[in-house]
Amino acid sequence: MQMHSLAFDISHTLAGGLVLISFMMLYQDRLYSLLNVFALHAVVLALSVAWQAYIQDAPHLYITAVIALVFKAIVIPVALHRIVKQLGIHRDIESAVSIGLTMLAGMALVALSMVLMLRVTADADPLAREDLAFALSVVLLGLLVMVTRRNAVSQVVGFMSLENGLVLAATGAKGMPLVVEISVAFSILIAFIVIGIFLFRIRERFDSVDVSALDDYRGERR
Repeated sequence: MQMHSLAFDISHTLAGGLVLISFMMLYQDRLYSLLNVFALHAVVLALSVAWQAYIQDAPHLYITAVIALVFKAIVIPVALHRIVKQLGIHRDIESAVSIGLTMLAGMALVALSMVLMLRVTADADPLAREDLAFALSVVLLGLLVMVTRRNAVSQVVGFMSLENGLVLAATGAKGMPLVVEISVAFSILIAFIVIGIFLFRIRERFDSVDVSALDDYRGERR
């Protein structure tokens, strides 16, 4: 009974930590800081997945944890740092709305996630249902990062943090087949390569990666 309580507490501490770090990403107004916080987000995700592997006795989840640690916490942040440096991208992140309003919207989304998931999963295992509520919060906060940021790199980070929430949901709901985890990892890697090429092309064409430049260009064409 005491071991189950400890597993419950550690699992929720890690999942709650992901939500907290998602708020940290919402608060950042510098690209390098945002990339560093995303790397921390991936490290906590890897720890959460590894803990789920231990308490569920699911060895294949350790592979998921390693993939998250290597690719999302190291490879992708380092590559994005280099892209930002090579392209000479403006380091400040422009927001569509103020940071204060964004944080308030984030808190509302977390409250909505808790109320919705705890009601929908009332008959599920207590550990799984609360992890799913945290996971939905991470997904919605990642979506909020994408919506409120005008810089293409920060929108990429928002997309990847959203995917972290999906991985947390899948592992909290007693895992997913290893083939699915590997395919998701490779899909993210391919998407990252395509996004990298896309950023270079935007920089060459518009001399900026601010997505508002695309809107201005479309307006000129009309």
